[in-house]
Amino acid sequence: MSLLKPISSASLAEIAFSNLVEAISAGEFEPGQRLSEADLARRFGISRGPLREALQRLEGRLVTRRARVGVRVIELSPETIRELFLIREALEGMAARLATENARKPHVKALRNLLSRHAKDPALKAGSAYKQGTFDSDFHATIVRLAGNQRLEEMLHDHLYYQLRLYRYQSSAKSGRALVAFDEHVAIVDAIESGDAAAAEAAMRAHIRNAYNSFAQRGQSRARKNGSARAVAAE
Repeated sequence: MSLLKPISSASLAEIAFSNLVEAISAGEFEPGQRLSEADLARRFGISRGPLREALQRLEGRLVTRRARVGVRVIELSPETIRELFLIREALEGMAARLATENARKPHVKALRNLLSRHAKDPALKAGSAYKQGTFDSDFHATIVRLAGNQRLEEMLHDHLYYQLRLYRYQSSAKSGRALVAFDEHVAIVDAIESGDAAAAEAAMRAHIRNAYNSFAQRGQSRARKNGSARAVAAE
């Protein structure tokens, strides 16, 4: 039996969806930037049908669509981002606690192996960024799955993770943050392995607070630079 099978439009839509998530998360498109269906279809080498389907899946997650305006990358206010990080801290802290209660030796080994793969990433080695890729290889998503709470997983994956994905990447791109974030992941796994649910929750909460602080500091730094540039231009 041949392994070569026709690629359905649904498969193309799924591939386009994944690629768009990665591109937006990595900052290839700025918050608020308009996305042209024609341009994206050309760049992907696909028709506009599957691309439109991918964009529809992203609506309310990473893009917004408005009549006579089109599709744009989401743009969250600083206050909204702060609120989302607070919610994420509470929910992921709970996830780490539940994951500790559910964890067995194979689960801990899988988490260690995941971090070992992350450690080999050139960007992380260089300390420039900590990009974890798809949900399947994402440390936080793995912890949430191990928590074994379907409602918690839906709340994080369907809303928070998509909206914060771009800002999570920006947080890890702050100088020195990537390697610190990795060490914090190791500390979370250490707590899970020890069976200390309270310590795992505390480690996760501290990690997410640090991620938010890193993002906020990076935003303030960029704002100061932009303000200085405008001042120089006005002189």
